[in-house]
Amino acid sequence: MQKKVLICIADGCEEIEALTVVDLLRRAGIQIDMVSVMNKKSVTGSHGIVFETDRNAMEIGTDIDSYDGIILPGGMPGTNYLRESSFVLNTVAKFDKEKKLVAAICAAPTVLAYAGVLRGKRATSFPGMDTEMKGVDYKAEEVVVDENIITSRGMGTAIPFGLELIKYLLDEATAKRMGETIVYRQ
Repeated sequence: MQKKVLICIADGCEEIEALTVVDLLRRAGIQIDMVSVMNKKSVTGSHGIVFETDRNAMEIGTDIDSYDGIILPGGMPGTNYLRESSFVLNTVAKFDKEKKLVAAICAAPTVLAYAGVLRGKRATSFPGMDTEMKGVDYKAEEVVVDENIITSRGMGTAIPFGLELIKYLLDEATAKRMGETIVYRQ
């Protein structure tokens, strides 16, 4: 059965962190829906790039149970919008409780901390954001995996983050093959 995840998108998100992940997962055959939390499908990233999402959070409803995980890109003020979204916070808490994938990059791991799912867990974030992540076993590493939670540092780690998501959702061989296909760190 094909894996299916959603990535929550807000105005002011970091475009590379969002779109690199979407691109890599789609190449690997994972269905990833870009879901706007802005009550509109057109989203403007933190660097003025406008793109269309697949769905709006208000459209999801009970379909949320069909997803295998949630991914949050960083960027400002996008991370703040994610933190203010009851859809995001409720989905993060629900998926963590169900041991589904909960992933975030850059500033967005602070949303996971705010939702209460990082307490006592290993995690990382954009440098300096650790001050907003109380009770976390903070690691200054590219990508940190703690059970069903995957976090990463920022735009420069978007590819290893995406590959780790593929490894988690599918398998290590597929992630390795994808890295070779895109000529990553050859």
